[in-house]
Amino acid sequence: MSRIIALIIMLVPGIIAAYGIKLMRDMFFGIQASWLPALWLQFVLGFIMMALGVGFIGGFLLHRDRKNNKVQKRFKTAKK
Repeated sequence: MSRIIALIIMLVPGIIAAYGIKLMRDMFFGIQASWLPALWLQFVLGFIMMALGVGFIGGFLLHRDRKNNKVQKRFKTAKK
């Protein structure tokens, strides 16, 4: 059950990042989303969505690998 929950946690940001990439790609081809008023706004929103999605996935994986002690020395947190 915990693996299914982890999969869902990883899918949601992945879908958001993929939609952000789609928005940016559509802006380059001049296809405007009906719910956005300008192409530049579409690109900015797509970039933000892509950055947040990829950042969340990267942070999730780094946290999991730190917990399992599978990271290099430079990525380990300093113990006080």
